[in-house]
Amino acid sequence: MCNEFRKDGSVVLVRSLKVNPKDILRPKGVYAETDFKEEQLVLKDQMLAGAQHSSNKVDCLVCSYCFCFIGSIELQIGRKLYLEQLGVSPHDECRMQKDCYNSDASVEEDDSDVEDQQASGECSSSPSKDKISLPKDVVESLFNGEMQLPYSEKFSLPPIVSCPGGCKENYYCSKSCAEADWESFHSLLCTGEGSKSLSSKALQKFIEHANDTNDIFLLAAKVISFTILRHKKLKESRHEGKGKQVISESIDFSLLGEAWKPVSMGYKRRWWDCIALPADVDGSDEASFRMQMKELALTVILLGPDVTCLRFPPSLQSAESLQLLKEAIFDEECQPLFSLEIYGNIIGMFELNNLDLVVESPVEDYFLYIDDLPLSEKGEVEQTTKPILDALGDDYSICCQGTAFFPLQSCMNHSCRPNAKAFKREEDRDGQATIIALQPIAKGEEITISYIDEDLPFEERQALLADYGFRCGCSKCLEET
Repeated sequence: MCNEFRKDGSVVLVRSLKVNPKDILRPKGVYAETDFKEEQLVLKDQMLAGAQHSSNKVDCLVCSYCFCFIGSIELQIGRKLYLEQLGVSPHDECRMQKDCYNSDASVEEDDSDVEDQQASGECSSSPSKDKISLPKDVVESLFNGEMQLPYSEKFSLPPIVSCPGGCKENYYCSKSCAEADWESFHSLLCTGEGSKSLSSKALQKFIEHANDTNDIFLLAAKVISFTILRHKKLKESRHEGKGKQVISESIDFSLLGEAWKPVSMGYKRRWWDCIALPADVDGSDEASFRMQMKELALTVILLGPDVTCLRFPPSLQSAESLQLLKEAIFDEECQPLFSLEIYGNIIGMFELNNLDLVVESPVEDYFLYIDDLPLSEKGEVEQTTKPILDALGDDYSICCQGTAFFPLQSCMNHSCRPNAKAFKREEDRDGQATIIALQPIAKGEEITISYIDEDLPFEERQALLADYGFRCGCSKCLEET
């Protein structure tokens, strides 16, 4: 696998790739250690942290760790149609919770957890006018697993595994994914009875704030949780080596730095240095504007507990988010992680480096399979499947959508004439980033991707890339100047 790596000083070796630090001769980037052919797999990069968009959760039930689809084709369809029949909309969270719990739908005990999950998340759009509703009993039969669709066994999905902490928000494809998520992130961010957070009430407020403002804050919380839990493991390992528990009243910055190391691969600019300059701010006033944003954010932090009583513009929502997160999972030995400077760096890293998380839906594959059946079989099968497809409408093909940070992908530089791209193949059915060669790549050559639509005119490309903090000087841009 291309995503297995070890650290050797400042160079990360990835079998056929290496990441060089920035130096005088060439910039930090990913370089080929072997030749690649056109359309050959260059890299499969396991995400450090990822999250499904809250608004996508009603459409797709996926593993909260690897983001593969779970349950069954029938459950994926029935669950979506069931919630649509409740008439929920993207921001009807409270109404959704009430309707789910008070519904007279005869949901089996094993599936009720799946229903409960939706009570804590946002929903997608209400049913479109061109959809034809299914009878309620048919929807319930799909949702409960009482009805099996023809040929659905050819599209089997992993069974649903519940959260170890007992929350109704996270579900998994396997015990190994559940344990990995718990040990890496979720034990501090779980709202269930087994949570290790300081306050489940404060944590719930943080989650609601992120869902209402910017779900990138959920990723930032994952990074901080990851670092805290990694710090604890490193500390325990060190104590085991010494043979006794060592109690320290001061922050061990070397240990905290080691815990932070996986995150440090991403290029970080603070969010107030990343946000686009408003149209009414002159370029000569940029430094003053960004300093003002930082000072306003610091003011929010100084307000302390009173911060949740006020409403802030989008540029200050990260400070409000940080205050809520601090109340939920603060750790004295990891205190620097809860500074606005670090939080700003984490969010800035996401703004600059994140890739869209996309996993194709097996429901789409199922209906395409039915459509390709021989005519002798298709007519009879469609008596069952066509009403369901009509009820789903164009939404039958909605994929899992989210955002994620990939450590190695984040080290790839931009080119308007890239030699590689992020691309999901038919066999790629989870949230890993897949990088494919667009052309032959020789050993020693830098591997580049495009951060933007490289087919745009020169000036539009440069304007978009300015938000990343650089002006592109690739071969294509040089030819067009």
